[in-house]
Amino acid sequence: MINNVILGRHAPVKIWTEDVDVNSIEQLMNTASLPFIHKHVAAMPDVHLGLGATIGSVVATKAALIPAAVGVDIGCGMAAMKTELTAEDLPDSLAALRSAIEARIPVGFSRHDKASDGGIVATRDYIKLAAQIELPVTLRGQKQHDAVSRQMGTLGGGNHFVEVCLDEDRAVWIMLHSGSRGIGNQIGRHFIELAKKDMRIHHINLANTDLAYLSEGTKHFDDYWNVLEWCQRYARANRDEMLRLVVRAFRDVCLEPGETKELINCHHNYATIEHHYGKNVYVTRKGAIRARDGDPGIIPGSMGARSFIVRGKGNPESFNSCSHGAGRKMSRKKARAQFTSVDLANQTVGVECRKDADVVDEIPAAYKDIDTVMANQEDLVEIVHTLKQVVCVKG
Repeated sequence: MINNVILGRHAPVKIWTEDVDVNSIEQLMNTASLPFIHKHVAAMPDVHLGLGATIGSVVATKAALIPAAVGVDIGCGMAAMKTELTAEDLPDSLAALRSAIEARIPVGFSRHDKASDGGIVATRDYIKLAAQIELPVTLRGQKQHDAVSRQMGTLGGGNHFVEVCLDEDRAVWIMLHSGSRGIGNQIGRHFIELAKKDMRIHHINLANTDLAYLSEGTKHFDDYWNVLEWCQRYARANRDEMLRLVVRAFRDVCLEPGETKELINCHHNYATIEHHYGKNVYVTRKGAIRARDGDPGIIPGSMGARSFIVRGKGNPESFNSCSHGAGRKMSRKKARAQFTSVDLANQTVGVECRKDADVVDEIPAAYKDIDTVMANQEDLVEIVHTLKQVVCVKG
């Protein structure tokens, strides 16, 4: 339920938690001060500080888009697939399965040696799009085309992951988190800078320059919208390709997932057009998923906590949205300073995963309590399945 309502200079901010820091509140109020905000800004229970716009925020706008509110991982989101396997079908040691997944899916800055069919199709679409819009030379050449094609089906780094999970009936699920990879990052940064340039040209002073926006009807707006939609398609296809690769990894170690029993693929960093409070508006979800009445969704915890498959309740006050995860309560820098690999190992007991210093910033203690987050959004979603990971591959 709504725990806080803050009255901004133009529109209020409705917050689904009491666990929100002062810096995030300031960010939310800066966003709510923009003149094109529709009705209010909604902050989900996993809300925390972001670049320009707050992570865990839902922003409905009239005739304008804020590139930094979408972010630089355009189309980032989750996918989950229920298999025919059960816990009893898994071997006692899951190390071989984890290794097989890591062999199939490049992580970090790595990419495939050869482009998949999906990567080739995505590159052809990108080349056609790039011929119609204004993009810098660095986003047009063969080097970029090669990256687009061979990064299809790759994980990336940071908090991106591939997990094997068990639900409440001990059924085996494949769950993963990733987005539009390097191309989405570069495009996002390019249009954030273009928006800032537009603000300077038109002498528009903002409380935070990262809230620079593009106005509907301008060339930059049209270009951004077109490439935004491509990035979101690419991100979804990337997750679909990784699901296929994980299935192959299962077969590499003589596990047959069988037919797909349930399948969900949803963005949580994106923009789209929706109808709210009597108007068609642009809805930007930065760290939030759509939760219309009946919408399936995925809300992950940390690499040592439970995750949830949910069904939306269609709450209009949240613009039909809910949280995208637990949400960080501690910066990566602070987590690395406070915890060690021993702490990570203790907090991920029973999970086959990396437990070294390079991933300490993803330690469960750096995240909010997922059960509290779920309790705060009982009016937004209902829980359909509860998952607990047994394998986690981090980027």
